Amino acid sequence: MEWLLEPQLWASLLTLTALEIVLGIDNLLFISLLTGKLPVSQQANARRTGLLLAVISRLALLASIAWLVGLSEPLFSVANHGVSLRDLILFGGGLFLLAKGTTEIHSTVEGTEESSKETKATSFWGVILQIMLLDVIFSLDSVITAVGMAKHLPVMAAAIVIAVIIMLFASSPLSHFIEEHVSVKVLALSFLILVGLTLIADGMGFHIPKGYLYFAIAFSVFVEILNLRAAKRRKPSTAG
Repeated sequence: MEWLLEPQLWASLLTLTALEIVLGIDNLLFISLLTGKLPVSQQANARRTGLLLAVISRLALLASIAWLVGLSEPLFSVANHGVSLRDLILFGGGLFLLAKGTTEIHSTVEGTEESSKETKATSFWGVILQIMLLDVIFSLDSVITAVGMAKHLPVMAAAIVIAVIIMLFASSPLSHFIEEHVSVKVLALSFLILVGLTLIADGMGFHIPKGYLYFAIAFSVFVEILNLRAAKRRKPSTAG
């Protein structure tokens, strides 16, 4: 147990926790947007269930390190690029995000979202299933990165659990904020489309650093917050 006293271990825990939180932003956005399709009485429970299952799926991936390594083994080649099972999973997840983001933006902008909620009874477990599938896709790279950064399995597991607990507290305010502001919701959906594009590119062998995407969306959100504050200040003068 002497490794518990190693400063490097605690530095790894802090670094991995921050990494899991950053890499979990897209997953948190997806959960917030998906659960927004459910009745209000089910949304909080769906977020909790989705994040709980996220912990379980990430720990399961972490426990199967040998299987994760095997995912990168080429199955066949296309244009001199070895295509692995990991590539196929990322490519399929990217296509799903592109389709989901595009349809959700259409329903939001065209004003068909409310009618779709009434005509389509969104299944609680249908939403949970989508969250689970996308969480596995979102988690692949973060878990593989965690395996490369830490020597001890408990450190990686602790980082995942801490990150998801923080995401659990952040999920409700984020969901309410997105639902209250249509422009922010469109930005979040656009971000998921960008993430889908990076997953497709990654599946085809072209790695796009996520830092560029996070900077772009952070800058867009910052500008939108300024717009929202300016609009709030204009309301009293308009009313007067």
